[in-house]
Amino acid sequence: MKLRIRKLHADAILPQYAHGPEEDAGMDLCSVAGALLEPNIPQAVPTGLSIELPPGYEAQIRPRSGLAFKHAISVANSPGTIDPGYRGEVKVILINLGRQAYQVNKGDRIAQMVIAQYVAVEVEEGELSDTARGEGGFGSSGR
Repeated sequence: MKLRIRKLHADAILPQYAHGPEEDAGMDLCSVAGALLEPNIPQAVPTGLSIELPPGYEAQIRPRSGLAFKHAISVANSPGTIDPGYRGEVKVILINLGRQAYQVNKGDRIAQMVIAQYVAVEVEEGELSDTARGEGGFGSSGR
């Protein structure tokens, strides 16, 4: 599958697999501008890119494990979803879960983008079938 990408900014960096598509599920997304991430204040960081996904596919925007582990930087709406009909700029909603400000620099790898297939469903109201679990909710496994 080919993913069509448009650079909206001359300094935008095309997404890349760090170790190739045989070893990586996600492509690195880079910031096209600097941003100071203050603790607990989400900020939309621009990539300078727009994408064209085919119907039935979404782009999932996920945190980078190194940024999360070393600096407590995450994607606030993780995973963020880019729908196939969206043609605007891809921005990553970063949040600093740490205690001190974190500086994102132009060109930094800020997130990963995973292209995933999804199934569109038709919603139908009605009675549900019975299961052994029934209405046992979140945390019902007893652990």
